[in-house]
Amino acid sequence: MSDLSAIVKAYDIRGVVGEQLNAGLVRDFGAAFALLIKPESPAVVIGHDMRESSPELARAFAEGVTSQGLDVVSIGLASTDQLYFASGSLNLAGAQFTASHNPARYNGIKMCRPGAAPVGQDSGLAEIRDTVEQGVPAFEGQPGTTTERDVLADYAAYLRGLVDLSGSRPLKIVVDAGNGMGGHTVPTVFEGLPIDLVPMYFELDGSFPNHEANPLDPKNLVDLQAKVREVGADAGLAFDGDADRCFVVDEHGDPVSPSAITALVATRELAKEPGATIIHNLITSHAVPEIVTEHGGKPVRTRVGHSFIKEEMARTGAIFGGEHSAHYYFRDFWRADTGMLAALHVLAALGEQDRPLSELTAKYKRYAASGEVNSTVEDQVARQSAVKDAFAARTGVTTDELDGLTVQLPGGSWFNLRPSNTEPLLRLNVEAPDDDAVRALTDEVLAIVRG
Repeated sequence: MSDLSAIVKAYDIRGVVGEQLNAGLVRDFGAAFALLIKPESPAVVIGHDMRESSPELARAFAEGVTSQGLDVVSIGLASTDQLYFASGSLNLAGAQFTASHNPARYNGIKMCRPGAAPVGQDSGLAEIRDTVEQGVPAFEGQPGTTTERDVLADYAAYLRGLVDLSGSRPLKIVVDAGNGMGGHTVPTVFEGLPIDLVPMYFELDGSFPNHEANPLDPKNLVDLQAKVREVGADAGLAFDGDADRCFVVDEHGDPVSPSAITALVATRELAKEPGATIIHNLITSHAVPEIVTEHGGKPVRTRVGHSFIKEEMARTGAIFGGEHSAHYYFRDFWRADTGMLAALHVLAALGEQDRPLSELTAKYKRYAASGEVNSTVEDQVARQSAVKDAFAARTGVTTDELDGLTVQLPGGSWFNLRPSNTEPLLRLNVEAPDDDAVRALTDEVLAIVRG
């Protein structure tokens, strides 16, 4: 088998269908995954998103799993966090077929151990890749069987059991599913809640005919923002393609930063469990650890990426974790990420008081930020080193390399520059006391990065 490094990423397997991924290769990945988790799990639960290629690839993976003597539980159409629910509640290993927000020609596999424990580059993916490259050994025993199971209603009931909206005032909420899996999960999760749902693009369509299912890109929020203002909604929610991320806009259609959502949810969780640990990645706003500390919690800083967050949550016993990319992790959801549960927290916080969302979230925003600025460069290591050399010798500047390069400047400004784990990019995030300082620092760093 040829080198698979181009598609076996830090957290998952992802590539262009027909060029990098096909049924035969995916069948081998299924067999290799079965070999990896056979000592831990008697079966693998498999779900898939709405992409045209997903059902075929999910079936091929299942064939690989059963060829090694393990059984398969197929849950069919599912969001990624619905797959995590199935893995956690059934205590089985899992595999979800999705390429999240990537264009239609892509697909991929997110895998987990029983209890939704992550499988990343250092926790099984490298071993799976080696097995496939070297050739999956044949299994001489009895093949496994495949059964089907619908877990959507159970998933919805479990989430509603974690967040109480029974005392909420009625809310009008616009949801943009982006033709992704939010269109599958939201109607069931919201059923019976005091929510007047205004759906947008709920039709499952992996060609993404209206816009990319990537709410972190501002152009993909335009329709949602306009609809919120048009119907006078209390808030808007945007889900990515596999609906494990959720982005929030307020009643004016203005985005609420994921850092502010992290701080809001953290305070709610700390109210239930005072003194607990909250995880935040190193790109979230400095407001997050400040607010966590002020509410009696213990903030712990970690690398970017779900496998790192989940491992740190397990190590520290953290009750909640948030990332700048709108991934939110909950101890009570098997430490897995679920944008839907974060959305329910936001709606509960909004509905239990009378202020609009813009006022409710204002106290969680303390600094100005650039958002993620991407640069394509030929030599990522050299450009990052050049930035470090330019800043490290300055008075009062500190640096660390927990994940890429983080530079803290006097006066409260800081930035992080890191290579993408999934694309050939350098990602820059800047935070400062005001917009002018953000612009100046962003321009200064980009001048070095882009030469």
